[in-house]
Amino acid sequence: MIVKSVLISLVLLVVLAVSACAEGEVYVIRIEGLIGPVTSRYFVKTLERATSEGAHCLVVELDTPGGLDLSMRDMIKATLNSEIPVIVYVYPSGARDASAGVFITLAAHVAAMAPGTNIGAAHPVEIGKESSEEMKEKLTNDAAAYIKSIAETRGRNSEWAEKAVRESVSETEEDALKKNIIDFIAKDLDELLEKIDGKKVSVGDAEVILKTKDATRKRIPMSPRENILSRLANPNIAFILLMLGFYGLFFELSHPGAIFPGVVGGICIILAFFSFQTLPINYAGVLLIILGMGLFIMEALTPTYGPLAIGGVVSLVLGATMLVDTDLPFLRVSWSVIIPVVMVTAAFFLFGMGMVARAHRRKPTTGRRGMIGLKGDARATIDSRQGQVLVHGELWSAISEQRIKKGERIKVVDVDGLVLKVETLQS
Repeated sequence: MIVKSVLISLVLLVVLAVSACAEGEVYVIRIEGLIGPVTSRYFVKTLERATSEGAHCLVVELDTPGGLDLSMRDMIKATLNSEIPVIVYVYPSGARDASAGVFITLAAHVAAMAPGTNIGAAHPVEIGKESSEEMKEKLTNDAAAYIKSIAETRGRNSEWAEKAVRESVSETEEDALKKNIIDFIAKDLDELLEKIDGKKVSVGDAEVILKTKDATRKRIPMSPRENILSRLANPNIAFILLMLGFYGLFFELSHPGAIFPGVVGGICIILAFFSFQTLPINYAGVLLIILGMGLFIMEALTPTYGPLAIGGVVSLVLGATMLVDTDLPFLRVSWSVIIPVVMVTAAFFLFGMGMVARAHRRKPTTGRRGMIGLKGDARATIDSRQGQVLVHGELWSAISEQRIKKGERIKVVDVDGLVLKVETLQS
């Protein structure tokens, strides 16, 4: 009986140990690019799902140049009030954690970075309009107080956090670890989960010991809709969509009834303006782009051999560079996008539409207008009442105000029904 009791106890201990190890899953998401409304909704929704499904913790793989203040604050509120630990991991190597990303990382229960990454440069920039020095100072003070409060809440280096806002300082992962900005350095997710295993973190009023070493991972990707919407919040995509929309509408207007170009163009225009909602758009840039397209069309239809085309290129380039009203490099339209789009547009209108215009001006080769000017031979005497000519390999009835003898060379000057009006071809 004693042996049996010991065996039962051992089995129960093993079951309890296995249950403890398997307690909850580690949910993993990836946030890459600008922090915006779509990113914020994705994070908050996944955190709520992880909590309701009993996940042990949520790991956020982060690589961001920054983003919108309101979206950042929504993510931080959700993190600070989370019922499960949130681990922010700046990953992979080469990733950055700047601006809004710094706030989000400092708010996490556990902060980690991969080798070859950096964190910092969190100075606030008001985008979309000019601000007075007083307003800029207010924004900086507000951001500095906010990030300092977050850092103190998590027991991290609040002095450095304030410098990241006021002086835009930035640190490598090694320096960040030494200065108590982050908690761990890990080369990949496996190493991270092994290193944080057993760490005690405060979640609300309770303390939680992380059990991640042998935990099951569950990746929660963005839905197709979220993925598309997040990619639209990109200045380069917005610019390309705007140009494609113009192309589509131009084709539809120049070839009524084609339908497909008009449908595609309309969709692209609508998507472009959706992108503009999440970006600080300067509508003077939009007007310059429209002007540039108009100048290209005028050059193609009424060739001026240079001035209008040059004006179109200048207008399109200026419009693209002014499209997003900000000093932040990651929010501007890239030159690697502007130059190819402008060159393709110029080539299309100068050569493609130029050929169409020349075709319209070319002398017709069929019908009434196509007959005028053709040369032939008189096959019978021609006068003002009757005659016959051979033109273009065909026999035609012909008349002439002057008498033309059989065998003489003639030229068609007009067509009246099926009768050609001709005259003697002067040698």
